Amino acid sequence: MLFPTTLVGSYPQPEWLIDREKLGKRFPPRLRAKELWRIPEPWLAQAQDDATILAIRAQEEAGLDIITDGEIRRESYSNRFATALEGVDIDRPGEGLDRSGHPILLPRIAGKVRRKHPVQVEDVEFLRRHTKKPVKITVPGPFTMSEQAKNEYYVTGEEAALDYAAAVNEEIRDLFAAGADIVQVDEPWMQARPEKARQYGLKALNRALEGVRGTTAVHICFGYAAVIHQKPSGYSFLPEFAGCSCDQVSIEAAQPNLDCAVLATLAQKKIMVGCLDLNDLNIETPQVVAGRIRRALAFVAKERVILAPDCGMKYLPRDVAQEKLRAMVEAARILRREYGEHQ
Repeated sequence: MLFPTTLVGSYPQPEWLIDREKLGKRFPPRLRAKELWRIPEPWLAQAQDDATILAIRAQEEAGLDIITDGEIRRESYSNRFATALEGVDIDRPGEGLDRSGHPILLPRIAGKVRRKHPVQVEDVEFLRRHTKKPVKITVPGPFTMSEQAKNEYYVTGEEAALDYAAAVNEEIRDLFAAGADIVQVDEPWMQARPEKARQYGLKALNRALEGVRGTTAVHICFGYAAVIHQKPSGYSFLPEFAGCSCDQVSIEAAQPNLDCAVLATLAQKKIMVGCLDLNDLNIETPQVVAGRIRRALAFVAKERVILAPDCGMKYLPRDVAQEKLRAMVEAARILRREYGEHQ
């Protein structure tokens, strides 16, 4: 199929499940943030399952081609996996800065980082049971997790990132075995720390993908629109992904009005083109969304383009998110008619 559609990962969690006002007033948590959940612990897992089914059905109703679990069970895109690893102390956290330079409490690396057990396998199995469409699951990347932690064990950041990578590699293998069609690795901190990313971030990412059989994607962004309102028109780290073993690269293009010429440097990758501006609560028309994709088509073959929001939709009102997705799906139909197989 030309121009398949998907989420980057997250779909808005319902107000009855999570305190969205609290969620929106803080930066994405690096530690656990159980105070965000409205449902008491004995019933929380069942409530998260129910909300996940709603997110799956919402994606199907909008017409998306590739379905995620909406990351409904997560307090942030990264903390659920990052805080489940051996060697990471969340009871005695460290202090550091988030990618915007604000003080934040961080998991403290106090020993060798290892994966103790599968973290998201049950999530994939649940997703697989509740849709017949292709499914995608997301995991935080090794470089991003190492930058989101206070290192008090490893001599170098590279050593930490490579052990995170080994843990992610084990998880990805299990996610494919559990039925995932696509596994996406989220690496936004490669944009935030490009020099370190060039030194060893890409090495760590390739270690995380080593020996993996299945379709893999990497998402790199400027940060949630709810947090970062003004974004540059170019990435500080993107052409380097030509040297990554991933199959797909997911980028923001709508809100930052990205100069899409840079996409020509990724000629061997499929590109998830961010075509929904999540900083704007107005609903784009399908024609506007299609126009954003045409900008990318000047540099990317039509067979390599995937339509997606700029980033996770976690912070959007659900009705806004749903209407934006419908516009994106209709835009894909417009583009298929325009760039059809026989033209």
